[in-house]
Amino acid sequence: MTSVLFVVSEEGYWGEECVDPLETLSEEDVDVTVATPTGEKPVLDERSVDPDSVGEETAERVRDVHENDQRLQNPTQIARTSADMYDAVVFPGGHGTVWDINQDRHARRLLRNVVEGDDGKALVICHAVGLLAFARDSDGEFLVDDRDVTGFPNEWEADIVDENDMMPDGRKLPYYVEDEVKAAGGNWDAELDADTSVRMDGDLLTGRGPESSHDAAVTLLEALGVQTPA
Repeated sequence: MTSVLFVVSEEGYWGEECVDPLETLSEEDVDVTVATPTGEKPVLDERSVDPDSVGEETAERVRDVHENDQRLQNPTQIARTSADMYDAVVFPGGHGTVWDINQDRHARRLLRNVVEGDDGKALVICHAVGLLAFARDSDGEFLVDDRDVTGFPNEWEADIVDENDMMPDGRKLPYYVEDEVKAAGGNWDAELDADTSVRMDGDLLTGRGPESSHDAAVTLLEALGVQTPA
């Protein structure tokens, strides 16, 4: 059976970016395990279940999975996981990742090992793409250097934070994902004219944001050979 690890934020994950891939992979009988930095339950960004922003159907679906899926209710610690235990590792996004997942050395290790390994795949979505700005390969070079990637763009970020980069919840955003990934050598293209954006460069897959979550999950299934490309 194909096995996939989801690495989810305790500082606020974006619902659709976790729930859609989680359910899409589960529907194909993929065995999913969830990990968080401390092993505590992941925290849902309440903005991602605001019916006025995401629609009632998405809000209800995400809330239900967040509260009732036992994999999310009983995560393991990232430090206790190993890339060779899984066929793929998924890093859902959400602003919370900039404070925990992207700064976690065990998350960086997972990403490095799965991308450098022979068979594994990594899917990184939205703000979690910022992890690529801090992860280095076995030679000490940035893992993202000269790789084609997408992720949460500066243009969208500027519509969320104020002129001092303060979030609506009062937290200070420490960096913009696009800026940091570009500085680390990534070939950035968020394809702002497209409805969705998913890029694949070798064993590294990236997705732009919530609306790209489903396409990203399907692309991962195809890359793993679970689904045949349409």
